[in-house]
Amino acid sequence: MEPGHDGGPEERPGRGGRCGAGGRVRRSPAAAGALALVAGAALAGCGSSGGGGDGRGAAALNWYVYNESSGSFAKAAADCSAASNGRYRISINVLPNDSDGQRQQLVRRLAAQDSSMDILTLDVTWTPEFAEAAWVEPFDQAESTRLTDGMLPVAVQTGTWDNQLYAVPLNTNAQLLWYRKDLVPRPPKTWDEMLADAKRLAAQGRPHYVEVQGAQYEGYTVLFNSLVASAGGQILSDDGTRVALGPPAEKAVEAIRALAHSPAADPSWSNQREDDNRLAFETGSAAFQLNYPFIYPSAKQNNPKLAAQIGWTQWPTLVPGQHSHSTIGGYNLAVGAYSHHRAEAAAAIGCLTGRQNQIRTAIDGGLPPTLKDLYTDRKFIDGGYPFAPAIHEALQNASVRPRTPAYQSVSLQIAHILSPPTSVSVGRLADLRGAISDALDSKGLVP
Repeated sequence: MEPGHDGGPEERPGRGGRCGAGGRVRRSPAAAGALALVAGAALAGCGSSGGGGDGRGAAALNWYVYNESSGSFAKAAADCSAASNGRYRISINVLPNDSDGQRQQLVRRLAAQDSSMDILTLDVTWTPEFAEAAWVEPFDQAESTRLTDGMLPVAVQTGTWDNQLYAVPLNTNAQLLWYRKDLVPRPPKTWDEMLADAKRLAAQGRPHYVEVQGAQYEGYTVLFNSLVASAGGQILSDDGTRVALGPPAEKAVEAIRALAHSPAADPSWSNQREDDNRLAFETGSAAFQLNYPFIYPSAKQNNPKLAAQIGWTQWPTLVPGQHSHSTIGGYNLAVGAYSHHRAEAAAAIGCLTGRQNQIRTAIDGGLPPTLKDLYTDRKFIDGGYPFAPAIHEALQNASVRPRTPAYQSVSLQIAHILSPPTSVSVGRLADLRGAISDALDSKGLVP
């Protein structure tokens, strides 16, 4: 595994219940630099909202999570609170919907050692950074075994750093190629075939756009990572210390450029995020969509006629005859290092990631579960998750984003230098290599 600290007791921050109270912590240069940039953010109410119960003996747990649109997270919090028999009560603190905004809010509060940070929802790419900064508590071996029992190994890996579990998978995720069965009788297997189908449909005056993330943000980094991996490469070396952008990265850039200068490109591509892609597809202007499975329950609700025509297949590859490698996504749950309710928070995480809550989140919200056996459970598949086998296949072949405490800086450099899609070129890769090297050396860190 990549280098990191071992999470021993002597390296964990203290939880004395006051801002600024902490023990000795060893941090990587990247994490320490990021912390230094935000340590001055003295947040109002630091350490004042998570220290007690609700007056009836129940620990008041704050769960920081984005506003999941189906309401499944809120239902899980209510059900788990009731099932705890008075041990704890979970209140949701809503984070921004975009990953960058979520991280910024969490980092600023953690830098101020806010003791209200009980249960934290972390993007799968944040584990190295938050672990190295000692912002989250590691789980011991017994807890790790119990909390991840039956989960997909690839999902558990996203919450692990230096061979220790810091975050329990809440859901996993992988993109599929969604297409209109009434427009595309045989789904494409490669990027070039997809663009050729879109060109044919455009010539016929029929819906033809390929909806995919193109705005300058994390989703664009995910697109680039999936293309590089599907071309047989990766962005960083296995240990996360060196830039590894070779010929596969050139193929990835050429694929972006080919889409940008073809009829398949939505005119607003350079401003689109996942939800923009969903909305555009639901209006009927597109033939394809590269996106996560949340789009399926949404289409069933908003455009049932269109939903009946939605087909799905694996992400298009750049190498004919070889499997594609879409990027694994998802969210994990961690215990904040300054929480006064570590045991209760760990117990609540076990409930929130439990089987029934995962099923409801998948059916209602489209978020793929982390429990392996659900992907072969006919009741689950036939009950509202028909694409489960396709998601499972994608996860088995999924790529990961660069695993480094400096990930945020690496991601921002990718999204910045390769934007907008219409001006991307192989020549920009030299600039990207240099910028990523600087990020790994803790230059140009971002809060």
